[in-house]
Amino acid sequence: METLPPLHGLFDSHAHYDDAAFDTDRASLLGEALPAAGVGYVLNAGTDAASIQAGRELCARYPYFYCAAGHHPHTAKDVSPDYLARLREDLKDPKVAAIGEIGLDYHYEFSDRAAQQKVFREQLELAKETGYPVIIHMREATADTLELLRRFRPQGVVHCFSGSAEVAREILDLGLYLGFTGLITFQNAKKAREAAAAAPLDRLLIETDCPYMTPVPFRGKRCDSTLLHLTARVLAQLKGIDPQTLADRTAENARRLYRIPG
Repeated sequence: METLPPLHGLFDSHAHYDDAAFDTDRASLLGEALPAAGVGYVLNAGTDAASIQAGRELCARYPYFYCAAGHHPHTAKDVSPDYLARLREDLKDPKVAAIGEIGLDYHYEFSDRAAQQKVFREQLELAKETGYPVIIHMREATADTLELLRRFRPQGVVHCFSGSAEVAREILDLGLYLGFTGLITFQNAKKAREAAAAAPLDRLLIETDCPYMTPVPFRGKRCDSTLLHLTARVLAQLKGIDPQTLADRTAENARRLYRIPG
């Protein structure tokens, strides 16, 4: 494989290092491999109470590590009665930078759409109350997600964007950012590539969504932030700029959104 010039200062704006997929090598990855691969920042997205707590513990251990606190649509039907009060406590941690990952996902038959909509709406209300940005999960639920985003007008990002340029424009018109994963390295990701090419550079974030969405040429293997540079390089090509400029600009965007000092 061709040796690529290294990138530095990369910001992985959406990861799941609390996932069991990292149980065997989490410490070596976060302590050594990621910084050596030019990763300057990671934001770990919460999905439920346990993952929020795990993310906060990682934040305390690694200076470049930040996290978000939120309940994923897949866990919406299982939230505790006091989950909003607990989220308010989580947001007092200075390294909790956003409310997320929250949103709607209608892909699976087991989806409880009413529970998802209720919990999403309540977390958007919390974001409006507290001023925190949100990290949005949107899968096969575009119309309902956009309706709630229009209603609440949060700051934030629609992560792992895979939709059309037209949907991207609606999201951008709401003042939100778009997060792109290794998906844009896939040959069949025409819509996502077109959306990324058309979006303004100052509204783009890059992410791994690890351990998922592994970029080419490593599809089928576990993803981690050492592979973020592959997504950055493809996005840079789509934008017609050099990869380090893309890394710098997307890191600047993420720090601005999450209010993290450079």
